[in-house]
Amino acid sequence: MKAIRRLTVRPVLPDPLRPLSDLARNLRWSWHPETRDLFQSVDRECWAASGCDPVRLLGTVPPARLAELAEDRRFLRRLTAVADDLDHYMTGDRWYQAQSGRLPAAVAYFSPEFGITAALPQYSGGLGILAGDHLKAASDLGVPLIGVGLLYRHGYFRQSLSRDGWQQEHYPVLDPHELPLALLREADGTAAHVALALPGGRELRARIWLAQVGRVPLLLLDSDVEENDLGERGVTDRLYGGGSEHRLLQEMLLGIGGVRAVRTYCRLTEHAAPEVFHTNEGHAGFLGLERISELCDEGLEFGSALEAVRAGTVFTTHTPVPAGIDRFDRELVARHFGPDAELPRIDVERVLRLGMETYPGGEPNLFNMAVMGLRLAQRANGVSLLHGGVSREMFAGLWPGFDADEVPITSVTNGVHAPTWVAPEVFRLGARQIGVQRAEDALTLGGSDRWDSVADLPDQDVWELRRTLREQLVEEVRDRLRASWRQRGAGTAELGWIDDVLDPDVLTIGFARRVPSYKRLTLMLRDRDRLMDLLLHPERPIQIVVAGKAHPADDGGKRLVQELVRFADDPRVRHRIVFLPDYGMAMAQKLYPGCDIWLNNPLRPLEACGTSGMKAALNGCLNLSVLDGWWDEWFQPDFGWAIPTADGAGTDPDRRDAIEASALYDLLEQRITPRFYERGASGLPDRWIEMVRRTLSLLGPKVLAGRMVREYVERLYAPAAEAHRAMDPDSARALAEWKARVRAAWPGVSVDHVETSAAGATAELGSTLGLRVRVNLGDLAPDDVEVQAVSGRVDSEDRITDAATVPLKPVGGPDLDGRWAYEGPLALDRTGPFGYTVRILPAHRLLASGAEAGLVAVPSDDVLQAAGLLMR
Repeated sequence: MKAIRRLTVRPVLPDPLRPLSDLARNLRWSWHPETRDLFQSVDRECWAASGCDPVRLLGTVPPARLAELAEDRRFLRRLTAVADDLDHYMTGDRWYQAQSGRLPAAVAYFSPEFGITAALPQYSGGLGILAGDHLKAASDLGVPLIGVGLLYRHGYFRQSLSRDGWQQEHYPVLDPHELPLALLREADGTAAHVALALPGGRELRARIWLAQVGRVPLLLLDSDVEENDLGERGVTDRLYGGGSEHRLLQEMLLGIGGVRAVRTYCRLTEHAAPEVFHTNEGHAGFLGLERISELCDEGLEFGSALEAVRAGTVFTTHTPVPAGIDRFDRELVARHFGPDAELPRIDVERVLRLGMETYPGGEPNLFNMAVMGLRLAQRANGVSLLHGGVSREMFAGLWPGFDADEVPITSVTNGVHAPTWVAPEVFRLGARQIGVQRAEDALTLGGSDRWDSVADLPDQDVWELRRTLREQLVEEVRDRLRASWRQRGAGTAELGWIDDVLDPDVLTIGFARRVPSYKRLTLMLRDRDRLMDLLLHPERPIQIVVAGKAHPADDGGKRLVQELVRFADDPRVRHRIVFLPDYGMAMAQKLYPGCDIWLNNPLRPLEACGTSGMKAALNGCLNLSVLDGWWDEWFQPDFGWAIPTADGAGTDPDRRDAIEASALYDLLEQRITPRFYERGASGLPDRWIEMVRRTLSLLGPKVLAGRMVREYVERLYAPAAEAHRAMDPDSARALAEWKARVRAAWPGVSVDHVETSAAGATAELGSTLGLRVRVNLGDLAPDDVEVQAVSGRVDSEDRITDAATVPLKPVGGPDLDGRWAYEGPLALDRTGPFGYTVRILPAHRLLASGAEAGLVAVPSDDVLQAAGLLMR
C-alpha cells in the first residue's frame, strides 16, 4: 500500500548527545575526517546504509543504541573534543582576519548549483563542484562569504543504463526535511519568504533553506510552497530542466530573489551586508537589476545606480562556447519585467539593453545572460589563463575598437578543495612526514610554491600507497558494476565474471566528466583494434574506468555513452574497461585516488579549466591531457604527458580526431606503459614514483582552492570593495553624468596628425623617438581623456603584437582650430619589425580599465599614411 502522506520523524537525542545534531547540520563534516569517524562509530551499519550522511544516520539509529552512547564516557569525550573543535573553527581568526587593509565586510556568491556533498545533491558537474569548493575554501580561510542558490526538489538526475546501454534518467524526490538543511525563520517562528511579481498579477514565492558550509551560510530558494500555484511550485523542480520560460523564472528567482534572500538573512542574523556580489556564470545575472532597483528606491537615477552596482560586482564566466550560454527571446524577457511584472519602476528597455547582443556577430533579438553579466560587472574573469584569452576573443564585440588582449576580462585559474578530494591514505602519509596540523594547513591555505616534504617519502611507501588506492578502486568498481548490471536486468548467475574485473596491479586510467560532444568521450575508441591491443597486452596491459552523464535532452551525448558501453560489454575486454553509471561526488572520491593516469581529451580550446585532473593530481595520479584549460598553463613533463593537438583552422574534424587519437595511442604504447612497468634496481618503478612525487610536491600547491580563493580576495574582491566604497551616491551620479557626456561628445574626438623625430625606417635598439600628435577633443577637455602611444613588434600584416602603451602629455592650450598638441618619448626597446600608433581613450579615476567605457579613437587611414612608420 502507498502512503497518502510522508512525514520525517526525528529522533530525540539524549541530552549528552545533543551536540551530534549541531555537528550533523554543519556540512564541515563532509571534509573533516574526525567528525566523520565520530558519526561512523555511532553505528557502522547505519552509517553505511545512510550513504555516510549524518542527518539520515541520526534518523535511523535505534533508541537503545543512543541510550548506550549517552552513557559511554569514551564516546562522550570524543564528542566533546569534536564539538569544541568545530566551535573553535567557527569563531577563531583565520587567514582572512590576519590580512591588512580594508577587505570586504562580506561577499555574496551566487551560483545555479553547488556540489558540497553527495548528501546534498544540488549539482550537475564542474560548475557546481567548483562552487562548492569555493565555499569550503572560503570557510577554511575565514572569508565572510554568503552563498546563494536554488533548492532543486529533484536535483539533476540519477543515471542508469538500459540492457542495450542507453542512458536512463530518474528524478527521485528530495525532501528538504531529510537533508542537512534548516528553514530560515522570522523572529516569530514563521518561515522567511521572498516573492517575485509575475505577469498577469501572479506571484512566485519561495522559502529560504540554510545549509551551513563550515563558516559559510548557503541560502537555497525553494518555490515548492503551498502559496504558489502548481506551475510556480515547479520552478525549482530540476536543475537545468524545462523550457525557456522555466529557465528564465529560475534565473530571475536566483538573481532577484537571491538578493532579497541575502537581505532577509542579514536582517535576521545581523550578518554584515555584502559589499561585493560575485556572479558565478551568467545564470544569476539578474542580481544586478535587483540591486539597481534597490538604489533607485533610495533616490538614484538608473544610470547612477548602474555605476554603483557595477563597482561592487564580479562576474566569472566558465563557458568557452557561445552555445553554452543561456539566451532568451527579447519578448519573453520583456514580458517578465516592467509595470505589470517584476521591477516595475525600471524601464523595460533599459533592462533589455543590458542583455541584448547589439554588437557585430550578435543576434539582435536575443537576450544573453553572460552579456548582461559582463555589462553589470566592473570586474570579470575566466577560470584558467587560456580560458581568459578565449573569453576575451568571444566577448570582444562588447568592446569595439580594442584588441582582444585588452578586453577587460582577466583570469583566476580554478582550484579544488583538497580536504574534500584527497584520500585519507594520502593525507596520513603526508601527516606522517610533517604532522597533522602542518599537513592540514598545507592543504587549505594555498600559500606554498612547493611541498618539499614529499621529496623525502620513501619509494616503497609511495608505491604501496598507490597500490592500496588502486585496490580500493577495484573493489568499488566491482560493487558498482554488479549493481548496474542488476539494474540492466541481469541475474546473479550471469555476473560471476565481475569478480575478475580489473586488477590492482595493472596500469589504471580514469576518464569521468559530463558528456557534451567537445569532451570526446569516445576518442579512445577511434582505433578499436589498437585499443584492444593496449587493454590485452601480455606484459604491459592497461585498464580503463569511464563515467559520465549526458544531458537528458542531448541524444548525441547519449549515443556516445551507448557506444562506449557497448564496447565495454564485449566479453573479450569487459574485465579491462568499464563504464560506471551515475557519476557523482561519492564515486569521484574513490575514482580520482585509485587511478594512475587521468585522461582528458577535449577539443582545444573548448575546456574552460577541467578541474577533475587537479583532484586526481592531489592524490598522486598523473595527467594525460590535451593542452587545454589548466593543463595548458601548468603542464611539465614531470607531471604527466601532453596529447599533441591538430587544431589548425583548416583541419577537418574527422581527420583531427584521427590524428589526436593516434597520438594518444602512441603515448600509451611507447612512453607511458613502459615507464609504469619497468623496474629499477630496487624492484620498483622508480621513474614512475619520481613523477608521482613531483606531481604532489610541485603541482599540488598550485591546484588548491585555497590558492584560488586567495587570488579572488586579493585581485577581485578587495578592489571591488574599494570601488564600492568610493561609489557613494554623489560619485555614482557624477560618473554616470560624465559617461553620458563623453559618449555624446565622442563622435567629435579624433587623432588629426602624428609626427615623429625618426629620420628613416630603421633605428638602433635603445634609441628614443620623439612623438608629437595633434588631436581634436570636440566638447571634451584633456582631463576627460588619455592620449596614448601604442607600440611593439608588428606581424606580416603590420598588426602590433605584445603592445606597450605610454601616455602622452598635453603641451599648452588648444590652437586656433581647437586642437590640442600632445608629446612624449617612444623607446625602441626591442629589435626587429617595430611599429606604433596613437589612440585616445576616456579617462576617469573611477574606471577600472581604459577599455571599460568601450570607446576609443584612432588615426584615420589618411593620418596613418601620412605619419605611420615601421622600423625594420
